[in-house]
Amino acid sequence: MSEYSTVLVETAGPVSVVALNRPDALNAFDPALRTDLAAALKAAHADPDTRVIVLAAEGRAFCAGADLKAAKPGRDTQASLMNEYKPVMDAITRGPKPVVVAAQGACAGIGASLVMASDLAVMEEDSYLYLAFAAIGLIPDGGAHWMLLRAIGKKRAYQMIVEAGRMTAAEALEAGLANKVAPKGQGRAVAMEWAAKLAQGAPRTLRYAKSVLAAANDHSFDDSYAYEAALQGICAGSKDNADAVKAFLNKEKPVFTGA
Repeated sequence: MSEYSTVLVETAGPVSVVALNRPDALNAFDPALRTDLAAALKAAHADPDTRVIVLAAEGRAFCAGADLKAAKPGRDTQASLMNEYKPVMDAITRGPKPVVVAAQGACAGIGASLVMASDLAVMEEDSYLYLAFAAIGLIPDGGAHWMLLRAIGKKRAYQMIVEAGRMTAAEALEAGLANKVAPKGQGRAVAMEWAAKLAQGAPRTLRYAKSVLAAANDHSFDDSYAYEAALQGICAGSKDNADAVKAFLNKEKPVFTGA
């Protein structure tokens, strides 16, 4: 049973599911959800039995963005973004395990950032990324500028931001912001099946590939090469690698334990 008021957590073997659970508010972010989601994701990363995390949502929308009704007059927006929102993003981008998003309906504001920040994303065919900030005199947050720039380039990113544009699931797939488009109502099932398959792989591969890609995004080729080589050295000396090579030569399916 979940210990959080705004997030549901369940496990299916090596897959942990963390689901936003404010469906009546379209899973809009209020202070409780921000706190719960960061804590639940961190707990899933720390769980030794979890290899892959699925980030999902209850109801008809993945996330409608920030809950404007819950905003307090005079609040320090910058402090809120740094102290409440960023821990959520860090749990996705800096946590060691892959995070697979299963998105349906609206992925607005911070909801769009959650999808973009994930390692893998399944969007239902009616789902869309929506950056509506310009309509109320704001700019996107949650790291959206950084992620959009790298995904679609400066001109397309700027246009989407200033026009408060939407990106359909099909467009997100084309832009590389989604990996799969699922039929309506089947996004979580597709994500769960995919996550279960990924979880059969080597735990070090799942973790280290994420880490190297993150480092490569901000470092030189030489630095990234050196980091990659260091981690490859660890993998090559592992029991998982030795057992997998033996299984390959014997035409057997390897069983990865993380050893």
